[in-house]
Order: sequence, then structure tokens, then C-alpha cells
Amino acid sequence: MNGDPTLERIARGNGLALCAAGPWTAPFAPLLEAIVADAEKLAGSRPNIFIDVSQISRLDTFGAWLIERLRRSLTQGSIEAKIAGLSANYASLVDEVRRVKDAPAVELTPLTIAGMLAQVGRSVVGISDTFVGLIDMLGAVLVAAGRVALHPRDFRLTSTVHHLEQVCWRAVPIIVLITFLIGCIIAQQGIFHFRRFGADIFVVDMLGVLVLREIGVLLVAIMVAGRSGSAYTAELGSMKMREEIDALRTMGFDPIEVLILPRLLALVIAMPILAFLGAMAALYGGGLVAWLYGGVDPEAFLLRLRDAISIDHFTVGIIKAPVMAAVIGIVACVEGLAVQGSAESLGQHTTASVVKSIFFVIVMDGVFAIVFASIGM
Repeated sequence: MNGDPTLERIARGNGLALCAAGPWTAPFAPLLEAIVADAEKLAGSRPNIFIDVSQISRLDTFGAWLIERLRRSLTQGSIEAKIAGLSANYASLVDEVRRVKDAPAVELTPLTIAGMLAQVGRSVVGISDTFVGLIDMLGAVLVAAGRVALHPRDFRLTSTVHHLEQVCWRAVPIIVLITFLIGCIIAQQGIFHFRRFGADIFVVDMLGVLVLREIGVLLVAIMVAGRSGSAYTAELGSMKMREEIDALRTMGFDPIEVLILPRLLALVIAMPILAFLGAMAALYGGGLVAWLYGGVDPEAFLLRLRDAISIDHFTVGIIKAPVMAAVIGIVACVEGLAVQGSAESLGQHTTASVVKSIFFVIVMDGVFAIVFASIGM
């Protein structure tokens, strides 16, 4: 019994018993694979086949899966092969393995016009589902915010401050660095082209308007989507996989109020701060390049910048920031709660979170551009 694993066949009337014995563990993988593959050929040979595992001395996950695989192979139509003699020590292991479902076969469909149209239709349905999910999450967040407003003691200040540190304070170095470099590049390219017309000084106008109205807040929003949005999705997805969100509901807590509202509020507060710091860094980088590369004196740069921009340019950027933050946060939380329970699903939804967030941020920027142009800002 303590030697090599075996699988003996014993005929019992019109049935057949497969008696497993010995250690069914991973070190004997090649032998066990051969034994099970040979036994699987018996499928359909007898109307009644069962597997006797009472003589197995040791069993691990590998052996349990082979037994379950053999049972599935011998199951024919309505006649199901059964496992007999399972000890209490290994019953839970075999039951856990039995819950694992076979991966569905991937059907390769030929590339036809009908197939392409069907794929387009599925994509459109997916887009509509995305909008429905976003609206549903927005409504749930507003309801949770209303409850917190009525009962301020339920507001989780510690969690909000923690997330504010993660998405704001810890993001300052990379935001400032990237926006500084973008400001330098815009100034260098502007001077390079304006110099042909003897209009070097107009680079200040271009830099000020672009940074404060468009490039500054848009670039910061894209970086926040890639940094903080993906982190939110990964965190919530991991909680979903470990059933922590279900545990919160069991204990009577609302996951929206406990997990999502503090994250969303922290992002809405952090985004205008990061947009302001990014704009200042970009203007500083552009002024530095204009001085060293274009010969524009810092005093002349500041005087021209004061004449070129107004408070409206700054207001436009600051108004955009919290709205974009809310969009990023809602998309990230929806994707995080949609994780199904596997590492592959977590990776897919994290990627989808970043892609969708950037897409909606750019769309929102275009909508804001139309709205502010129509009202003269």
C-alpha cells in the first residue's frame, strides 16, 4: 500500500469497480497520468462504473484532480460515475476540486461580414452596459453621500485622509516632473517655429493658454487615471476576489459608503491640487527654456504672461479637474467591483479601467471646450 500507486479493475456483475490504492500524490505524476489515461478508455464499456478510493494512503490536490478527471471521463449521459470509500480527511479536498469547472472550448468562427457585424453589435451592447454601470455607480455614490451628510458621524475621515495621501501627496513628484518636462518641450517647439517669423515672445501666450486651459489638467488627469485609477481597480478587485466586500455586506456595512466614497472624495480633492501644481511646474519649465533657449528674459516672460492670460483661463482648468476626477474614480470603482475572482479577470479590468478613464477624460475635455466656448470663457 505504501509503494507505487495502482488502479485495479474488479468486475462486479454488469458493473466495474476501479480500486485506487497507494499514494496518489504529485511525485508519482507520470505514473498516475498513465494509469488514469488508460482507465479513461473504459468510458462506455460498462453501464455502472464507480471509483473506490478507500485504499489510498496519501492524497494531494494533484491526485484529487486526477480522480475527479477520471470520474468526469467515465460519466456517460445520465449515468454518473461515483467515488466510493472517500475518507473524511480527503472529502473536503475532493469536493473543492469538483467545484472546478472545465474551461469552455473556444470556438473559432470564420471571418465573415456577418461575424464582423455581430462583433460590432456586441461591442455596442458592451458600451451601453458600461454607461449603465457608470450611472448606477453614480447614483449609489450620491445616495451614500446623502446618508453621510445626514449622519456626519458615519463619515470615514481617517480612510479619506489615507487615500488623499496616496493619490495626492505621493503623486506630487511624478506629476511635477512630467508637467515640467512637457512645459519645456512646448516652449522649445514654440520658439523653434515662431522664430522663423520673429515672434519668439508669442510662445509665452501659447504656453500660458495651453497649460492653464487644456494641456495641464488633461495631462494630470491621464496620469491620475494610470496611477490612482488603476490602483483603485486593483484594490477593489482584490477585495472582491477575497470576498471581503461580501463580508462587509454580511456585517451590515455598505461597501459604497465604506470603500468607494472615501476614495472618490479623496480623488476629487486631490485633482485640483495636482492640476494647479502641474500647471505651475509646466509654466516654470516653459519659462526656463524660453530664457535659456529663446533668450526671453524672466521679467519679460512674466510681464507677457500676465498680459496673455486671465483668471478665466485658470478657472476653466480648475473647474475641469474635479469633474474629471469623479469620472476617473467612478470608472475605476465600477471596474474593480466587476472582477470575477481570477488573476486574469483582475488584469483585464485594471487595463479596462485605465483605457476607459482616459477615453472619458478626453471626451469630457472636448465637451468642456464646447461649453466654455459657447459662454465666452
